[in-house]
Amino acid sequence: MSRRRGIMSDQLKYEIAKELGFYDTVKNEGWGAITTKDAGNLVKRAIQIAEEALAKQTTR
Repeated sequence: MSRRRGIMSDQLKYEIAKELGFYDTVKNEGWGAITTKDAGNLVKRAIQIAEEALAKQTTR
C-alpha cells in the first residue's frame, strides 16, 4: 500500500501549530495527539493562507 503524499509541507504545518498554540503537543507526542478541533483549525488556517496568497497573485 502506498503512502499518500501530503499537500502541505511539514514546515507549514509546524508554523501553523505554533501559531495556534499546540506545537508542544505535536513536538512531544506527535500529530496523533492533537484534538480534532485543533486539526480542523490547522486546515482552516492553511486554507486562509492559500487564499491570501492566491489573492495577492491575482491582484498583480
